[in-house]
Amino acid sequence: MQSKRLVLQLLPLALAGALLGGCASLQEPAVKPKLLVFMVVDGLPMRQVTGYRDQLAPDGLARFLDRGTWFADAHYPYAFTVTAAGHATMLTGAPPARSGIIGNDWRDRETGANVYNTGDTRYSYIGNKTNALDGTSPANLKAETVGDVLRRATPVSKVIAISGKDRGAILPGGQAGTAYMYMGGTGQFASTTYYMKEHPAWVTTFNGAKPADRYFKTEWKPLLPDAAYARSIPDSQPWFGPRGGKLPMLMGVAADEAPGPAYYSALLRSPFADALALDFARAAIAGEQLGKDSTPDILSISLSGHDYVNHAYSAESRLSHDHLLQLDRLFQDFFRDLDATVGKDNYVAVLTADHGFMPAPETRLARGQEGGRISSSQFLGRINAQLEQRFKLAKLGAFFSASALVLDRKLLAENKLDLDVVAEAAREAIAADPNIAAAYTRKELLSGSRAGAPFFDQIRLSWNKDVSGDVQYVPKPGWMFASSTSIATHGSPHPYDTNVPILLYGPRWLQPGRVDSRVETVQLAPTLARLLGVAAPSASDGRLLPVRAP
Repeated sequence: MQSKRLVLQLLPLALAGALLGGCASLQEPAVKPKLLVFMVVDGLPMRQVTGYRDQLAPDGLARFLDRGTWFADAHYPYAFTVTAAGHATMLTGAPPARSGIIGNDWRDRETGANVYNTGDTRYSYIGNKTNALDGTSPANLKAETVGDVLRRATPVSKVIAISGKDRGAILPGGQAGTAYMYMGGTGQFASTTYYMKEHPAWVTTFNGAKPADRYFKTEWKPLLPDAAYARSIPDSQPWFGPRGGKLPMLMGVAADEAPGPAYYSALLRSPFADALALDFARAAIAGEQLGKDSTPDILSISLSGHDYVNHAYSAESRLSHDHLLQLDRLFQDFFRDLDATVGKDNYVAVLTADHGFMPAPETRLARGQEGGRISSSQFLGRINAQLEQRFKLAKLGAFFSASALVLDRKLLAENKLDLDVVAEAAREAIAADPNIAAAYTRKELLSGSRAGAPFFDQIRLSWNKDVSGDVQYVPKPGWMFASSTSIATHGSPHPYDTNVPILLYGPRWLQPGRVDSRVETVQLAPTLARLLGVAAPSASDGRLLPVRAP
């Protein structure tokens, strides 16, 4: 058995050259997949997939690595690698410069008002409380998805998107899909009034069974013996903060007598909310009869737990290590059910991530690398002090928005100051900071005048002229902006944040093997559109991944 597994692991290496030879040969298949199962693990860097490969189950992630097509060097091409931007890119093929989703949130340049990526006060959650900045519609997404193109071509096709986060469902679902998201206050999955007036019966039945309650007072226990986690950082590091972090971990406070909002929300930082999302996906397959006819459907599933775990404990922690192994076992069970319900030769499965994750600064420092945390308020104060020296006005820098400085336009106008002149002075101040790698102005990004300069091309793909700020910047490797809730984060153009898995499985349509050439996540959407027999989304550049038919 062990020698057979070794052969399976070596086989993709032998096929890599053959795959590269067919990079332009993927044709629309004669028989289309009945179901595209598009899966996202929020915050999963590729280094974790390959780093724990020897501990994977036989038919979870290993299904992709041993018998699928997978890309070892897949990257996001832009600079500000955050959840919403990634989820907006995957199925549109459009970076933030074209999708309009520049971050999880940003601020209106004129008023300073907060804008949430999927916020839309015209709509509300069905049967659940809706707060002011909750995500309820794809109105801010300015690019069409593969699902939008599919439903335009074949309106009977269904596109269902599920996630622990609103942005993880709404953005991949596009304008024409239907999104369902986990409600941290109730443990339910809900859609919004953008999509429908009331839930279909299968959703009501699922929520009525209160599946989230089954994990109340359950412990998240490590899957493997302690020695198996020697390559990870032990639990209970002092820099985890007052919340700590140790396995086994109890779901729900010991004194609680019944599940409540705090418990339902805490499930997101565990494998259990991901298990619930996959259970909801099973219910969607049955309830919507996905993959049951000759017209392709799309099921998008974004599992959010890994991101919450990595923010709280870092991707190098034992908790993150075990969380990925838990997901791997959940995938194995899910694939078994897909084979039985949809049929093993009827679907294509894809797995990717919306971004990677930086090692915590403490981890980098222990390795002898640079790293640390930057105070946003102190950073803004230093910039404004330098601007005041030159222009004799205080607080010309108004605020930060999606990794950019926004200047106070009213103050500039009142004092007849040229925005481009002040922006250049601000850029010089930002670039001089010892923890900043690069910064560019609105004028430079509009014109493309610094093409080829360090990080310029990545920053330009993150910057949108209609909603972005005046000076976009990136931190040096190992540096992050301080947060009260995150001991590690993401959001840079450095490889630890950009390098994510792109794994595909569908032997009827795709020749298996490992591909080592660099590819970009924007190539996913045109490739999947080709497999489904529809045009590439209009905002994508149409480049296909180097795959070919068997």
